Amino acid sequence: MTVVEIPGSKSITARALFLAAAAEGTTVLRRPLLSDDSEGFAEGLRALGYRLDQQPGVWTVEGRPAGPAVAEADVFCRDGATTARFLPTLAAAGHGTFRFDASEQMRRRPLGPLTSALRELGVDLTHELAEGHHPLTVRADGIKGGALTLDAGLSSQFLTALLLCGPLTAEGLDITVSDLVSVPYVEMTLAMMRIFGNDARRVGDTFHVPATPYTATDYLVEPDASTASYFLAAAALTGRTVTVPGLGADSLQGDLRFAEVLRQMGAEVELTADAVTVTGPERLSGVTVNMRDISDTVPTLAAIAPFATGPVRIEDVYNTRVKECDRLAACEQNLRAMGVPVETGRDWIEIHPAVPRSAPIACHGDHRIAMSFSIAGLRTEGGVTLDDPGCVRKTFPGFHQALAALRTEWSV
Repeated sequence: MTVVEIPGSKSITARALFLAAAAEGTTVLRRPLLSDDSEGFAEGLRALGYRLDQQPGVWTVEGRPAGPAVAEADVFCRDGATTARFLPTLAAAGHGTFRFDASEQMRRRPLGPLTSALRELGVDLTHELAEGHHPLTVRADGIKGGALTLDAGLSSQFLTALLLCGPLTAEGLDITVSDLVSVPYVEMTLAMMRIFGNDARRVGDTFHVPATPYTATDYLVEPDASTASYFLAAAALTGRTVTVPGLGADSLQGDLRFAEVLRQMGAEVELTADAVTVTGPERLSGVTVNMRDISDTVPTLAAIAPFATGPVRIEDVYNTRVKECDRLAACEQNLRAMGVPVETGRDWIEIHPAVPRSAPIACHGDHRIAMSFSIAGLRTEGGVTLDDPGCVRKTFPGFHQALAALRTEWSV
């Protein structure tokens, strides 16, 4: 059995930073993710005047329920979608003029449903170049609150940003969603809000957020379930056993359900209170699976799919087309380059059994494409070559070293 230590969750770290900044008092975050995304979020908070001390394994944040400590700021969100969507919402609840911009990759990603909702709440904001995209200027004067309708069909982060902001409004929020993807991420948000003292709840399609202020706390960040998927997939693909400690049955992260997909494909899965273990079968089986709620693990499954005994079909994942890249198109491109028969539609991909050949992998600047196809390389004669191996710094700067250690231990 191989034990793999996974760094802290990107999604939980971003939410915890927002909650800590918005809470009354000083919050201590333990084992937060140290990566380009989380560093960008922390840098953005500092630009907005929040006090943040980062020590190895422990970050301390002094909260400001009244909003940013400065009247004017420029924030560069890098590639981070949580930074680019959460921080403008946090700033809108304060007072001042705040300008936000992001990388070219992030500029392409949608923002419109969120900013339309903020305008519905009376927030004065301007998209400087293209409507619905960064760069963005927010002229903040607090948010009264109230009821609104939101389309979260492209990203659950639009809803999460508003949920997190609800306790900072004067009257709270009632948010009715007309469409919603990645529901487990929203459930994670609600659970974390309760830990910080706000009892936000879902009733049917409406989320009720009282104007109850957040309270600072001491918070331990779980390992990242999306990152764990690569190492669990490695075990399933090679017939080995991998255990990820700290990621157990009570995890807040929906992407842990990826282990259940591996179980459907024939892997043995053990889930305890504080760990998940996957042991691979002699050969994986084909599967048809709806991954709407765990779409960040779509590339992981797509990359190991050719090694199954039957077709692997992944359905209801249109939102993967508006991530760091069009992930369905990127998976199709790279699988074809490896000689794998593959078909795609608007919101699905089907991969057929094959013996993949060594090929250069086009990462499209996307950390998940790079890490997923690195796992396929474990069973590909001659391995694979990434055109942008450094893009993994977004969520796991030490990924290549961790995978190399695994190769050495397993002699693959």
